[in-house]
Amino acid sequence: MDLSQFKEHFFELYDNRTKNPVIFFSPGRVNLIGEHTDYNNGFVLPCALNYGTYLAIRIRTDDRLMLNTLNFDFADSLTIGNITRNEDDKWINYPLGVIKEFLDRGIRLKGLEMLYYGDIPNGAGLSSSASIEMVTAYALNTILDAGFDNVELAKLCQHAENHFVGMNCGIMDQFAVGMGEKDRAIFLNCMTLKYQPVPVELKDYQLIIANTNKRRGLTDSKYNERRSECEKAVKYLNNKVLIDHLSQLSIEDLHLLDETIPDEVIRKRARHVITENNRVLQAVNILEMGDILQFGRLMNESHDSLMNDYEVTGKELDTMVYEARKIKGTVGSRMTGAGFGGCTVSIVQKQQVDDFKKMLGKAYHSLTGLHADFYMPTIEGGVKQIQTI
Repeated sequence: MDLSQFKEHFFELYDNRTKNPVIFFSPGRVNLIGEHTDYNNGFVLPCALNYGTYLAIRIRTDDRLMLNTLNFDFADSLTIGNITRNEDDKWINYPLGVIKEFLDRGIRLKGLEMLYYGDIPNGAGLSSSASIEMVTAYALNTILDAGFDNVELAKLCQHAENHFVGMNCGIMDQFAVGMGEKDRAIFLNCMTLKYQPVPVELKDYQLIIANTNKRRGLTDSKYNERRSECEKAVKYLNNKVLIDHLSQLSIEDLHLLDETIPDEVIRKRARHVITENNRVLQAVNILEMGDILQFGRLMNESHDSLMNDYEVTGKELDTMVYEARKIKGTVGSRMTGAGFGGCTVSIVQKQQVDDFKKMLGKAYHSLTGLHADFYMPTIEGGVKQIQTI
């Protein structure tokens, strides 16, 4: 959307054309590899995208918060002293949770007029929620001169999603949205929050995101169940080795799973986390060498593990991935995000992109009855201010 159009929508809602809003942008993200490892304090490798969330914001003279979006019909207006969670899981829980975090940290707020617009496919697993949270946090931090850095803002947003929204997520999404760099993935240790940018030199290849259009409600999915299963694995393992989380084990420790975990399901969950962490470490070295073909192999292995050991894929994601791998020019394909629907990410030779979309779309519809959407993103930087007063 053109920024002048976006601003015009703002004025149509809030009047007073004598004072312009400030406009911010926060990207969505795709995780290239390292799935369901973040809440196990493991390694991840996400990157920020050119799709994201725009926020136009202006300070009021009273204490009223006014929240609107161009994406949904629902809007809300409430006072700063009356911030409560919307029990219908409306989109406003994400910005409200962030606003409450600022208040809880002693930051004084006045009323706000806020208008959001996102071009991230909703519910596709490209982290529209973290994008909304981070654009809100970054905007408040800027206009209130609160003094937080982007890592602190990522932590704040994760806390809001955990405790206000009710989604027990890790920090990967917020961190990637906040710290993304152009043409770089972010190699993040979710335990220490140490990170480094890793070059993603695609050259003759294209990143393609395929949306299964199989929606999944993240809070209602088996996400929290998987987290609980990983915690059970740690308890079993503590009979032999003292650890706080699965990511303290390396690939050389896989034998401990058979020795300590009697429950086959719990054993499989732990095996995925340990092997996925190892794949991320391999991926960093491979990308630094510019070996896209070997990176594609790791992507394939990651999806296979998510299907067989972690069991978070489902018919639609598996169909999309395995049909993609049959198409000439595909070097790797995997699900991305929490699973049970959402998107896949593939790397495809540029000269084969048109055939890839056509052939995969046809095969996917034939096998699932659903129509896929395809996106060819670029890897961009993190949250930012894009227009001043």
